[in-house]
Amino acid sequence: MTTGTTATVADERLKTPLACVLAGTGLRMSAFRGVQTVAALADEATEMAAALDGAAVHDLGWQRRVAVTGEDRMRWLNGMVTNNVAGLNATEAGRGAGNYNLVLNAQGRIQGDCRVWRTGDDREERLELEIAADQFAALTGHMERFIIMDDVELKPLVGWTALGVTGPKAGDVLTALVLDVSSLAVSRLDAMPEGTSVEARLSTVADAEIPLLVRREGGWSGTGRRSDHWALWCREEDAAALWSALQRVGATAVGCETVERLRILEGVPVFGVDFAGDVLPQETAIEDALHFAKGCYLGQEIVERIRSRGQVHRHLRMLEIFPDGQEPTVGLELSWEPGRADGDAKSAAKLTSVTSLEMDGVRRWFAMGMVRVGSRELETGELKYAGGRARIVKSALARTRQPN
Repeated sequence: MTTGTTATVADERLKTPLACVLAGTGLRMSAFRGVQTVAALADEATEMAAALDGAAVHDLGWQRRVAVTGEDRMRWLNGMVTNNVAGLNATEAGRGAGNYNLVLNAQGRIQGDCRVWRTGDDREERLELEIAADQFAALTGHMERFIIMDDVELKPLVGWTALGVTGPKAGDVLTALVLDVSSLAVSRLDAMPEGTSVEARLSTVADAEIPLLVRREGGWSGTGRRSDHWALWCREEDAAALWSALQRVGATAVGCETVERLRILEGVPVFGVDFAGDVLPQETAIEDALHFAKGCYLGQEIVERIRSRGQVHRHLRMLEIFPDGQEPTVGLELSWEPGRADGDAKSAAKLTSVTSLEMDGVRRWFAMGMVRVGSRELETGELKYAGGRARIVKSALARTRQPN
């Protein structure tokens, strides 16, 4: 069971396109990232086995796409996000490149996160954002306040939804799907580099064609290492057909509870859960979201000052929890073990996301949390709480993945 983290409150009417199709099957729905989607489709062990050792297909209908248009779009967007948009290499029609970004205010505090994609060639270049539904209104509102004298417009792309394919065999499943990818310069789809996208078409059993946008997410790491993740964007009316097609070629359908559990095991933090508007970029440990040579952007002065002086005293970390009578929950505070240089601080760490995993008959607990440290050298510190102890670890996946 996963302790509630990103199961944010969502209006019952905000079902994803896939959830609308599956709602009549009696499956349990759950609030997730601001929408309603399927909570689970099989038992925990089956779904986690697919995500960790096979290929899992899941709903990504909580993501929103926004086109950034206008003559000043590149200059403006590159000055709004922490990563290098101008450096994304997308020079061929039908192909694209993307990266993960944070969006800051003038004080360097994080206002949200998104993925930026650059698609097309020099004659028809397109810029696009992917934003989670639960922060869509606030983040786009924040960004629009900085469109002053710029020829820029943010246009939501409606009528599209996405399915995710995750796991070490995700590439095999996509290859078996036999997509028509005319602009792909490699023999197999899974040979696409991380952080790239391509337009494709899928022929269905009814001899219809489904246009797709296939995106391979970058393997950036927060406190851990991500698995292979793909997003397949399709028209809303094609979601059910694509969902069935992926299962026919070997993907196992999983719900948002497994997606959330895997996220925590991978150490992937979520805005509004593991970090929020009071957090500085370097405190998140998402170093791949920061580019230090691209020039000025909103909040850049603070980011650079931290880099040069190294003055942050808390870091988001992955922990393994060892309960001794009290299972960990979100919000649990921990302290350093007696005898450490940091002393017995009242609160050395606070858990932001918690999950557990059944492994060889034993339920193991993992979490992410903000850990207060005086030095980055404290990478393997022991912490305690009234009902157990915790250890900072590099990655939960490395400690749970079973050999093939």
